[in-house]
Amino acid sequence: MDDVFQRFLRKSGPVLCLDIGSGTQDALLARAGVAVENWPRFVLPAPALGVAQRIRELTLLKRGVWLYGANMGGGFMPAVKACIASGRSVYTTLSASKAINNSPQGASETGVQFSEDCPEGCVPVCLGDYAPQFWDSLFRSCGLPQPHLVLAAAQDHGDHGRSGNRKARMASFAKLLKTNPSPLTWLSASPAPEMTRLASLRQATGGPVADTACAALLGALAEPQVMQRCFRQGVTIVNVGNGHVFAALVYKGLVRGIYEHHTDLRTRDELIDDLKEFRRFFLPAEKVLASGGHGTAYGAPCEDAGGFEPTYVLGPRRAVLSGYGKFVAPYGEMMTAGAMGLLWGWAVMHVQPETR
Repeated sequence: MDDVFQRFLRKSGPVLCLDIGSGTQDALLARAGVAVENWPRFVLPAPALGVAQRIRELTLLKRGVWLYGANMGGGFMPAVKACIASGRSVYTTLSASKAINNSPQGASETGVQFSEDCPEGCVPVCLGDYAPQFWDSLFRSCGLPQPHLVLAAAQDHGDHGRSGNRKARMASFAKLLKTNPSPLTWLSASPAPEMTRLASLRQATGGPVADTACAALLGALAEPQVMQRCFRQGVTIVNVGNGHVFAALVYKGLVRGIYEHHTDLRTRDELIDDLKEFRRFFLPAEKVLASGGHGTAYGAPCEDAGGFEPTYVLGPRRAVLSGYGKFVAPYGEMMTAGAMGLLWGWAVMHVQPETR
């Protein structure tokens, strides 16, 4: 793996790898000629939490808020609702409203008002998952080089019109499993048109983007023991994140099934029961939806894979599955596993075969 990284980095220059979750944004700055263990790593609050904090401060100061910028994670919405409940006004531009709801009507129903200019008495608050000026300042203050490429991941339910976002998200996964089950290709410079959050992220970074589920999956597969095992028999990879738990059935590097739920809505026993049925292809999407989760998606069954019993677990809340499966983390860094996965996936796809 080191050889693949270094060959890629010698051509690309420094690469910022950014995995944006609901609780944290986990980053690493990959550099040619520097041992992987010495690459700078950062575990910082998710951008949406920073926006939420700013809105709470303005609410205490009894100031109105004007949101502008681009689509991003919606973790700031409780602060918006609290601001409106306090009697203050919250305005938004049309572009920023996508972070609240995909439709202007849906955004209006939350109580926000539309304005393309900052109303008098309001304080502007910029929305966006990626702020170049923040990273520029951080790297300069640390004496680090600026990245030549940014690889970034965020969870995107997408804009699917009247279709339920959770159902549509899993339908998108189901399509991938049937037409393109290699997760290496899910990191793309051209996200699907309906993936509006990833499109905004791509516009801000200028680099390839992927869903956080893909980042976690690639992070696990970057571990040689996981990749080697999945070529002998089917394995289950589970990422227990701050907001969501994601699981994938993998055989010979290809994804055969996907499960996704909200972490806080599953007890340890419930999650283990779900995984048991999921491995058998017996857990329908409707059952997961009924319990508050996103659902399941399956590709074609493969008898050669066996029962997908070997289980590898990662994620910041992996302790819920302590003693169940094996914990993994590339180079011992669990919090930046997704960021490492983005780099590994992109490097493998762009290093010439004869030099791998």
